[in-house]
Amino acid sequence: MLTISHLTAGYGSGPAIIHDVDMHVSEGEIVTLIGPNGAGKSTVLRSIFGLTKIHDGTINYFGERLSSLSANLIIRRGICYVPQGRSIFPSMTVEENLQMGGFTLSSTNELKQSLKYAYSRFPILHQKREQKAKLLSGGQQQMLSLGRSLMVRPKMLLLDEPSIGLSPKIVIEVFEKCLEIKREGTSIFMVEQNANLALEYSDRAYVLELGRVRLQGTGKEILADPRVGELYLGKS
Repeated sequence: MLTISHLTAGYGSGPAIIHDVDMHVSEGEIVTLIGPNGAGKSTVLRSIFGLTKIHDGTINYFGERLSSLSANLIIRRGICYVPQGRSIFPSMTVEENLQMGGFTLSSTNELKQSLKYAYSRFPILHQKREQKAKLLSGGQQQMLSLGRSLMVRPKMLLLDEPSIGLSPKIVIEVFEKCLEIKREGTSIFMVEQNANLALEYSDRAYVLELGRVRLQGTGKEILADPRVGELYLGKS
């Protein structure tokens, strides 16, 4: 579905952040990218979405090269990006935020159907649809970010730290929602600091260090690897 080959990328005129990165995501997978702070994890996601300067390598999506496409066109291809920090429109209502996620939809009927779908995935958003987004709890704002990304029924979601700043109970709920989204046909490529939990929900994972892929395997394999446990998961 998504193939990253020998990718070297960074920002503007600065040095590259990631180097010679090879990764892939297949249909129906949750793939998680873990590693220490500053490893370049978010840069990988931003590169897929056209937000970095690519020095070398390729990113192909169903065989089509993405590096020449704008973010608008990437969304139309079926990829949505949910950045770190619950990027919502605080002064707009919940429903207005969701409608913003459907800006590429071509008809009012499509928009209505997408709203219905988003509300079915996140019933709390329907209950609070007329409320200002800034009045939602942190967990509800994260649900709103996810719901907005689903408005175009994407084939792939790029999630950057979806559990950041959330209580343990809400973190579990977010990951369970990710499983539901996957089961309905949307693949997920996720950066996550809560590595222990994310790996339990992941089909496969990559470990990034200093901008390079150090390890890869199934979620269970990465969880069980003593090197990962010592370096990234706080285990001895």
